[in-house]
Amino acid sequence: MARSWLITGTSSGFGRALTEELLDRGDRVAATVRDLAAMDELKRKYGSQLWVATLDVTDADAISQVVGAAFYALGRIDVVVNNAGYGLAGAAEELTDAQIRHQVDTNLIGSINVVRAALPYLREQGGGRVLQLSSMGGQMAFPGLSLYHATKWGIEGFIEATAQDVGPFGIEFTIVEPGSARTNFGGSSMAAGKPLPVYDATPVGELRRAATSGAFPTPGDPRKMAQAMIDSVYCRPAPRRLALGSDAYAMIRETLTGRIAELDAQRAVALSTDFDVEGSSTLVGSSRTQEMVDA
Repeated sequence: MARSWLITGTSSGFGRALTEELLDRGDRVAATVRDLAAMDELKRKYGSQLWVATLDVTDADAISQVVGAAFYALGRIDVVVNNAGYGLAGAAEELTDAQIRHQVDTNLIGSINVVRAALPYLREQGGGRVLQLSSMGGQMAFPGLSLYHATKWGIEGFIEATAQDVGPFGIEFTIVEPGSARTNFGGSSMAAGKPLPVYDATPVGELRRAATSGAFPTPGDPRKMAQAMIDSVYCRPAPRRLALGSDAYAMIRETLTGRIAELDAQRAVALSTDFDVEGSSTLVGSSRTQEMVDA
């Protein structure tokens, strides 16, 4: 059965791969781009099967208007793919205030606002699915990508909580965590701060050299990853996370395993900071809790 999709950031990368695959399958797509000309070829080929609008996800008012127009045009949208975003490379002190603000406004606040705009329509129609594009960088971190990771870790926390908020309405979320793929992420979809020589001999410099020399591995096939995202929509219940790529699996697993080991090593300290089960501290704790409730 044909489905209807809303996908942000469809001019290239995963957004483009998803759009092309879905249209070829016979699904309908509401696609947003920064430049309408990027969709001319697909529009000529697929006609009314493809609805296109311009959208800058840093514009909250535009998000509300475009999302509403997409639901109106398609009648129902089964899946929202929150894909628009880009990377910002550089050590924290190499980045300007404007670069930091734009990264957060695009990847984090923009993604949050797309979800917020879609939720009333998804509730009204009785449910739906949201695929939130994150990254393996939403679970682990590379040197020189601190602001990018801040946005990806942030959006994952937002989705974790929001999924619980709206689960009773039949709205499900999947956080997609691709590894390095052969898209334009390292090209036109990557901005960078002004390198400081002091970082040349640090992990930041090493990663920079690997990226510019082509030594940084990119094992992921965007088409296969797009297909896996589409397949996930047919899973019930929705997988909360979807790691894609051998590097994503290996690095996320290594990071989580190490984090669990560190947590377990702190168990005694963590438990020691609770109020005592018996004694005056329990009474103080109860009194304090009551004061907070009364306040």
